[in-house]
Amino acid sequence: MATSGIDVQGLPLAGIVSEVQGPVVVIRCERLPPLRQSLCTVLDGEHYVFEVHQHLDRHHLRAVTLHTTRGLSRGMPVYDLGTPLHVPVSRGCLGRVLNVFGEPVDDGPPVEAEEYRNVHAPPPPLEQSYGTSTVLETGIKVIDLLCPFARGGKTGLFGGAGVGKTVLIMEFMHAVTALHRGVSVFGGVGERLREGHEIWHELDRTGVLPDATLVFGQMDESPGVRFRVGLTALTYAEYLRDTLHTEVLLLLDNVFRFVQAGSEVSSLLGRMPATVGYQPTLGTEVAELEDRISSTAAGAVTSVQAVYVPADDMTDPAVSTILSHLDTTVILSRSQAGQGIYPAVDPLASGSKLMDRHVLGDRHYAVAEGVREHLARYHELEDIISMVGLEELSAADRQVVLRARKLQRYLSQPFHVTAGHSGIAGVSVPLTDTLADCDAFLAGRFDDVPEDQCYMRASMNRTTQ
Repeated sequence: MATSGIDVQGLPLAGIVSEVQGPVVVIRCERLPPLRQSLCTVLDGEHYVFEVHQHLDRHHLRAVTLHTTRGLSRGMPVYDLGTPLHVPVSRGCLGRVLNVFGEPVDDGPPVEAEEYRNVHAPPPPLEQSYGTSTVLETGIKVIDLLCPFARGGKTGLFGGAGVGKTVLIMEFMHAVTALHRGVSVFGGVGERLREGHEIWHELDRTGVLPDATLVFGQMDESPGVRFRVGLTALTYAEYLRDTLHTEVLLLLDNVFRFVQAGSEVSSLLGRMPATVGYQPTLGTEVAELEDRISSTAAGAVTSVQAVYVPADDMTDPAVSTILSHLDTTVILSRSQAGQGIYPAVDPLASGSKLMDRHVLGDRHYAVAEGVREHLARYHELEDIISMVGLEELSAADRQVVLRARKLQRYLSQPFHVTAGHSGIAGVSVPLTDTLADCDAFLAGRFDDVPEDQCYMRASMNRTTQ
């Protein structure tokens, strides 16, 4: 990918290309520019940007390219752009699809810049940051009941391939726009071209696109692009927070690919790998991204991050590092998806730091605990039921199992973003309705309702909203 709009006339000469090693370029300089400085060169009228990552000696540095290196050769002049990577920001970014440089990839006009912002900006000072003790309602029953989102907090969607992480992220974007009149920034880190195309069309079809900014670093691009596109998306989220003073939802799909890109860059720079082959700077790189996601008096940035779990192993070092920064963890289960329960949230493994009686209130806390207890008891009895049958259980256990099965199906929900594929209209359920229904299930008021009537619906007293 080449970037446009750079005029090298008048830019100081930084040095010349000495070596090209895949996405890494060694540049000979008389005077070394600082780390993270942006450099560029010109090839066939196109401008290619590098980012300084390593000083080798007094006259050589290693830079990571933010484009393909095809066509680069030794001896090419390299110019100093004078700043780190920065992007143009304005309210015109809403409704647009951009790349890591803030340039449009939707065939639209360039974003008119009100200002330029450095993608490596520091987090806000501690005294200007706000805590996360308020629930952000999403209209998704299982989320609001058992693992509520913290307004201004960080949520992780953990799961293997094909369990519905991206679909759930798109539904969150719809919820923030519809319920909170907020805006969204979607950061596609290492996104497949097909997935990006589908996301753009789905958001356009559901009317969310005018209130969203999409920033993509595609899977076939340089690891430098995949490594920095998350920071570009975060920069746009910070700008919208500071100027619109509204609810901003930052969605990153997929943070694991950010870690993979960092591992590629680390190996190309010659660093020795650490645990399980990950880069030794893993903790620092993840913290640099996560600590900037914060809320101030101007507004709240609530982050939802999809995290691929390699081999469904939650103890993987990358997964553990990301997990340590989160307020809410939503674990997507392959067994739930196999039963047709969507969203495929594991209600027992998922949790939130807001699951506290003093934050949620006595009623919400009691209902959530009652639902967990029923589902946990059903999980304990599943093996026994498969061996001897439901009829061999005690009357009390049979009652718990039947109610738990209905609760499990009730916590499924049709989404707005999948309505075109499933043929079922999407629903958004207020938390008050979810609490009332679950309370009624626990009290036995729906014991006579067949299980199939609890599946894929809104609240029990209505089917649409």
